[in-house]
Amino acid sequence: MLRAQRFSAEQVEAIARDYRTAGLPPEEVAMMAYAEKVALHAWRVTPEDIEALRRHGFTDEEILDIALAASARSFFSKVLDAVGAEPDPHYHDLEPSLRRALAVGRPFETA
Repeated sequence: MLRAQRFSAEQVEAIARDYRTAGLPPEEVAMMAYAEKVALHAWRVTPEDIEALRRHGFTDEEILDIALAASARSFFSKVLDAVGAEPDPHYHDLEPSLRRALAVGRPFETA
């Protein structure tokens, strides 16, 4: 998805490895940090986290969208792991270093 829109394989890999140092604009880093917190530690989200996003120009509707997308992605990933799903054929067409950066959790044969 990122590559189809505007990012090279190298940029997607840099974002997957550490979005904070991948050269993203500050508002996108803030969005990614919030999404990461929602996905990994939702109970730790504070009013200050929401205010930080507002300071970066996000509306309440956009903040909700980020929270919903991060939660849905987290849920979907857990379901795929729980049933032992394997990546689709397009995953295997990616550059090896990008596959390794994107493979989080259980290993895949070609990761």
